[in-house]
Amino acid sequence: MSSFSDEATPRNQTVLGCGQLCLDYLVTVPSFPIPDQKIRGTSFKVQGGGNTGNVLTCVARLGLGSRILAKVANDSQGRWMLEELESNGVDTSFCVTAKDGASHFNYVIVDNQTNTRTCIYTPGYPPLLPDDLTESLVLDVLNGVRVLYANGRSREAELLLAQKADRKNISILIDAEKRRKGLNELLDLADYALCSTNFPMDWTEALSAPSALLSMLIRLPKLKFVIMTLGEHGCVMLERCSNVLESEEEERDIDELHESLMQTTDFTSTLPVCNTSLVARLGGNITGRLVIVTAEKIPSSELMDTTGAGDAFTGALLYGLCTDMTSEEMLLFASRVAACCCRGLGARTTLPFCNDPNLVAFLGARP
Repeated sequence: MSSFSDEATPRNQTVLGCGQLCLDYLVTVPSFPIPDQKIRGTSFKVQGGGNTGNVLTCVARLGLGSRILAKVANDSQGRWMLEELESNGVDTSFCVTAKDGASHFNYVIVDNQTNTRTCIYTPGYPPLLPDDLTESLVLDVLNGVRVLYANGRSREAELLLAQKADRKNISILIDAEKRRKGLNELLDLADYALCSTNFPMDWTEALSAPSALLSMLIRLPKLKFVIMTLGEHGCVMLERCSNVLESEEEERDIDELHESLMQTTDFTSTLPVCNTSLVARLGGNITGRLVIVTAEKIPSSELMDTTGAGDAFTGALLYGLCTDMTSEEMLLFASRVAACCCRGLGARTTLPFCNDPNLVAFLGARP
């Protein structure tokens, strides 16, 4: 049951997401088909998708204000996506509907044998463009927003919105999955960056993942932290700090610091664990600390589909930012929420509500 009316949840915080919406056609199969083979699916579901819609659904179910700015076509898929978001508590009143065109959709094949999913994306049109964003719409959609989420898929519109948000001192989280045209300009405005496993090294051309994270903090002076997700292996965060005097400690090598932290992290734990380094000077005038968080180990009997796990993680991060969780609390909470998502078919089926028993340890005592 929805818990949107729960008065204990922090309703005075709103997350705004700008990006693309997509409709997912999900089918589970006993094993992935080989060419020219006919197989029978074991289950089927039609569900709204797309990173932005999934993230904001997670945010809304956790009890925060959730608002989306996106563009859909005036077709059955577009209407379905907006109605589903509204039913989950996401405000879609700022979305733009094109009179013509087609909405994005996605075929998702979930392989029960390997617990993997394969996506076949069909882009729609027309895209969300800056001309769609009138001055009054931008002012209204940003009103009361604590954090803006963007991922560069509607880059020109997202950049315009991010520039306005930056001037209003609204925090910005950029989800950097891969190099995209215009993403650099978005990252320049980011307060927080969430990256795929390969993005930091690809973007910085550093020789190791830890040094790539450090390079991102050096190159992006506004960035408070950067997180690199590692799928079933958890994530690594490098957080900028300012509470160590230059004379207090010698400079630490980022790769050595990461290696020492890895050696003391309990990767055998079933539940997520967090291991944090001391604050240190890391080079490039950066003072910071590394944080390693493991992923929850989900029994094979419970693991159904990893579709949307990363979006659930992102939604939980946004919740943590809006409710002033510590970095450790936020990362452990996000790992837990992502694990909940993996226990159902599709990105939204088992996204938890704020009264979910799995989240009591994190939310039970919060105001």
